[in-house]
Amino acid sequence: MKMQSVIAAIVLGGALAAPAFAQTAAPAAPAANSQQNKMKACNTQAGDKKGDDRKAFMKQCLSAAGAPAPTMTQQERMKACNAQAADKKGDDRKAFMKTCLSTKS
Repeated sequence: MKMQSVIAAIVLGGALAAPAFAQTAAPAAPAANSQQNKMKACNTQAGDKKGDDRKAFMKQCLSAAGAPAPTMTQQERMKACNAQAADKKGDDRKAFMKTCLSTKS
């Protein structure tokens, strides 16, 4: 009878300990997200740069030591987009404003 109790205790202990071990491996993901966010911000800032200019800009932007890209408020973004769209009219302006306002910079 004692042997069955010992085996039951070991099985029960293992079942209860398994969730605790499963939760310890999760925190590695946020580091990747910060790098992804940095890459996304640099791509947005690079805009229409091409070739060697873009490559040099991206290298400099990605190697910047923890300098987060300044985020604009919705009102600031609206002012900037309106200034850039001053010469556009109709559907062209509407499409430009949609893409300009949807970028998070």
